[in-house]
Amino acid sequence: MPDFLNLLYRRALTQRDPSLLQVAFDAAVLDRYREDAAYAIIRSDSVGRVKKQGGWTLDFGIAPGDAEIHASWGAISQALPDGELEHWASHANRPAASEMFLKMQLAPGACYDDGEVRAW
Repeated sequence: MPDFLNLLYRRALTQRDPSLLQVAFDAAVLDRYREDAAYAIIRSDSVGRVKKQGGWTLDFGIAPGDAEIHASWGAISQALPDGELEHWASHANRPAASEMFLKMQLAPGACYDDGEVRAW
């Protein structure tokens, strides 16, 4: 993990500030805005912005190769109106994860059979 990303996550955790945590998306999330004159998308090599005229603005990072963008949880939750959240969620990149753990997070207290408990 790059030093700056490590620093960001350290700060988010030690300050108990989840708004700093980054959420990644397929860059295709921006396609809907490219096709609509009410929106403008600008970028540099590694930073971009999507803006609705007279409305919301979201700044985002651009990963190498341009296939993925990312933004902080805080920026996403503050900038995007309710009607946009489902669209962005449908383009969220899903990191490798334990499906069982995610199920347990979604339904705390539910009983799941996940094999025998053992030492790591």
